[in-house]
Amino acid sequence: MQNIIWLIPFLPFASAVTLMVTAGRLPQRLVAIMGAGSVGIAAIIVAMTFISFQQAPDPFSVHLWTWMQVGEFAPGFAFYVDQLTLVMMSVITGVGFLIHVYSTEFMQEDSDFSRYFAYMNMFVAAMLVLVLADNLLLLYLGWEGVGVCSYLLVGFWYKDPQNGAAARKAFIVTRVGDTAMALGLLLLFAHLGTLKIQPMLAAANATWVSGDSLPTIAALLLLGGAVGKSAQLPLHTWLPDAMAGPTPVSALIHAATMVTAGVYLIARTHDLFLLSPDAMLIVAWVGLLTLLLAAFTALNQHDIKRILAYSTISQIGYMFLALGVGAWSAGIFHLMTHAFFKALLFLGAGAVIHCLHHEHDIFKMGGLRTKLPVVFWSFMLGSAALAALPFTSGFFSKDPILLAAFDQADAGPWLWAGGILGALITAIYSFRLVFIVFYGEPHTEPDKQLGWRMAWPLSLLCILALFGGWLALPLAPVFPPAAEHHAGMLVEVISIGTPIVGVLLAYLVFCRGSLNVSGLVDSSAGQAAKQFWHRGWGMDTLYNALWVTPYVAISKALRPEWVDSAYHAVVHACQGAHRALKQSQTGQLRWYATSMVVGMIVLITVVGWIN
Repeated sequence: MQNIIWLIPFLPFASAVTLMVTAGRLPQRLVAIMGAGSVGIAAIIVAMTFISFQQAPDPFSVHLWTWMQVGEFAPGFAFYVDQLTLVMMSVITGVGFLIHVYSTEFMQEDSDFSRYFAYMNMFVAAMLVLVLADNLLLLYLGWEGVGVCSYLLVGFWYKDPQNGAAARKAFIVTRVGDTAMALGLLLLFAHLGTLKIQPMLAAANATWVSGDSLPTIAALLLLGGAVGKSAQLPLHTWLPDAMAGPTPVSALIHAATMVTAGVYLIARTHDLFLLSPDAMLIVAWVGLLTLLLAAFTALNQHDIKRILAYSTISQIGYMFLALGVGAWSAGIFHLMTHAFFKALLFLGAGAVIHCLHHEHDIFKMGGLRTKLPVVFWSFMLGSAALAALPFTSGFFSKDPILLAAFDQADAGPWLWAGGILGALITAIYSFRLVFIVFYGEPHTEPDKQLGWRMAWPLSLLCILALFGGWLALPLAPVFPPAAEHHAGMLVEVISIGTPIVGVLLAYLVFCRGSLNVSGLVDSSAGQAAKQFWHRGWGMDTLYNALWVTPYVAISKALRPEWVDSAYHAVVHACQGAHRALKQSQTGQLRWYATSMVVGMIVLITVVGWIN
């Protein structure tokens, strides 16, 4: 299998290039086969590699060519495959294939069907390069490729200025983190002499000891890149606006690709982070604060996609919490299960929007339980997994994170308590969404039903969201042995029971209406908190005041600067000379002859005067 590993990113890349070159001239059916089929074949190769890896579980590298060579610096276009790589590739190609199949029906009426699949295939190819790279420079290439593709897909319907603004916001905000990451790579290369991941980590362990300042600085710079790509505090503001793209794009970004890149980066370089306990603690607190901020914000949203967007930010926060407390395998396990239920929820949301005249407001829906049964069960199972109800996939991945947080040496009880509060709010907003959209009186009638290309991926993802937690990930050879948890019975009971309490509260408030909270919500303090949370804790307002407004003001002030005036003077001089020369072109032969004679006399006079 080593000889064909390069086909995994190459197939979607080749499909993307072909679709770009043909520029919509291929039949839609062929475009659909190429777009979804290339990812499907890549998924089959990943599965075959996974099976063969069980027989020979030693990691291996595949060197394709030397990318560039400057002195002793010669990064290769090479891939490194171990258990972590296989898990990530399985998620990217497996869930990505289901999203592509769904898209063949969801986007079939769009005039830019071919361009859509070109961007989607390029997105998958870039993410595969990112997780396969055996050196940080090639990883950075995939990292930036994912960023470019997200810009193209978020702004896919570019004729709407708001979509273009959302795409630019996503691109610019993530560039802030990418700049920090680039500085981290330069620091690592300057001190360790290599960017090949495994030799670099070995050199870090040989050069530095735990607590040194340099590994802390390097780890924090890499964390900056991870925070931007995975939409964590304070660079999370781009993700809710990224809902401007088509819904399958949202599913791909949130479930299988872009936002998981930061989690993968920290997990891949975990040896570096283990050298810095301070950086690890910062990762944990970033995750905890992000998951709480996003959970409270999701509780106050009306747009079905924005609720799911903030839930993604919150769940990625749980993954960062896991990485920060050293629960590496639990973090990656939650990444996988999250891909299952979040893809299910986003594709379910796309089905609701598709069947309800493109309606996004959950309070204009209602009563869809019997009218869209496949979508109802998709939301029910996906929300159960998101809330981490017992025996769902989310329960099996989130519970170990909470227990590991409780055992953290410095701030364990606080981290655990914050995670528990986040779990309670998650259960409430998840089933608030279910009860408002699928129960009660209908406000908008569906005008269509799902075809098999949308229903089949939803059905398969329902199975994965329910039973995916029973899958055993072979990550033991990659990460240090997990510590045994010593939390008491009460801690475990609270961890398991909190989501159930949250679902019960959501049922009493949003379904039966027997628990009246209007007095609290309608109070002045309640309204102030509701508006504050609805606006995402005012982060966009803060950034607009700190950065956007001053930048725009400075740009307007510098618009008439003297440098531009000098360039304008050159332009005006050229235009004046052109007009003068134009006047000499009269089309009259006697004028031309006179001009030649006068010119000859002047030339002879000048030459004679010089001599």
